[in-house]
Amino acid sequence: MATVIKGKRRSAILKPSSLACLSGVPTINLTAGCLHDCAYCYIRGYSSYPGESRIIVYENTLEALRNELARRYKKLQAVYFSPSSDLFQPAPEVLELTTAILRFLLSQGVGVAFLTKGHIPDDTLRLLIDHAELVRAQVGIITLDEGILHAFEVNAPAPRRRLEQMEALIAGGVPTEARLDPILPTLTDAPDSADRLFAALAQVGVRRAATGVLFLRPAIVESLRRNVPDKEMLARLLGAYQERERIGIRAKGSSAQTLPPEARRRIFARMREAAAAHNIELSICACKNPDLARGSCNIAGTWPRRQACAVQPPLVI
Repeated sequence: MATVIKGKRRSAILKPSSLACLSGVPTINLTAGCLHDCAYCYIRGYSSYPGESRIIVYENTLEALRNELARRYKKLQAVYFSPSSDLFQPAPEVLELTTAILRFLLSQGVGVAFLTKGHIPDDTLRLLIDHAELVRAQVGIITLDEGILHAFEVNAPAPRRRLEQMEALIAGGVPTEARLDPILPTLTDAPDSADRLFAALAQVGVRRAATGVLFLRPAIVESLRRNVPDKEMLARLLGAYQERERIGIRAKGSSAQTLPPEARRRIFARMREAAAAHNIELSICACKNPDLARGSCNIAGTWPRRQACAVQPPLVI
């Protein structure tokens, strides 16, 4: 049973992110916590995490956002949703607030970028397509295996629904990518399963994807052990991390334990080979793999450069 608590955010709504891939793009979280309850989610280690199947909905977000935008000297080009939650969680309170905020931003000509594993309501999907030039989407999908998904993403939609959403967004003109993050070593990185996933993505029109390997922190390990019902599956996954190392993530003061570079390099090589076979360009998240990758995983989308205002010559009298 989900618990939805209504609260008010006292701090700013638009916040910068310490993630390098989100530099220069302000971010918004509509909730603390996320009802998808993904067992591997990194937010489980945050001090603001309210617990499993619990969220705090910041019901004053729209009002505060209106006020912040009215005070800005320069027009905002785009915002990113959401660094530590999901716009499309299975709760009416979240979905209603999401649609209202998206409608407001798009009506103001402000672009929206988002990553979701959730079910986008039909009316919100039409809103996004109607403003396709102002929308950049990434949809998270790590495997087509429903058994694995049910074990690790208990409240997220089935793979078919996510594929259908990507197909609809792409057909509607919305630049849409897939995000295969995290790869679960020994479970989702086998060549045959990767090939099936990229084949399905290509069939719905996906041409770009980003990926990263699962990283571990104490709260994540504890969550996996508590929430993954198939203990044999869990043993295989954690067994892959018998040799691991701590790595600094490209976020302020952040680190995590991950596979050694050579192990990750082999996994990424297999995934890239499978992607290339279906004409999909695959980028590696450099924030989580600064020792192996450079550049951006395009999580906030690509936006046109703004034209500089022409300087008017002085009036000669």
